[in-house]
Amino acid sequence: MARRTDLSSGAGRTLVFVYGVFAAAATARSVFQLATEAERAPLAYGLSLLAAVVYVVATASLLRGGARAWRVAVAACSVELVGVVVVGALSLARTDLFPEPTVWSHFGQGYGFVPLVLPVLGLLWLRRTRPGPS
Repeated sequence: MARRTDLSSGAGRTLVFVYGVFAAAATARSVFQLATEAERAPLAYGLSLLAAVVYVVATASLLRGGARAWRVAVAACSVELVGVVVVGALSLARTDLFPEPTVWSHFGQGYGFVPLVLPVLGLLWLRRTRPGPS
């Protein structure tokens, strides 16, 4: 079983807090954009919603703990890292696809590159807190 106490203080608490903030911010922003102006940039706003879902899943999995939640968190952080790299590269190479920014555009530049750094930190944390054999 994962060491749940690792999330009660220090780096674990900070990681979950940042994921929670990004989950709330990305969800609110993407839902508002899709509800009010989806036709302007459906791909960008849809990708922002996908990012929000990934942040929610990562946050919930980190909080839950246990072997299964650990695996889900690894998957969420991996999807997040691939997403920010792929969308970041596409947003630079194919600006026509992204008339409006997403959370992952330009590798998270609009968010201080936190979307690029966060999954790396998450995966490092998960490696440190890997559950032992059952």
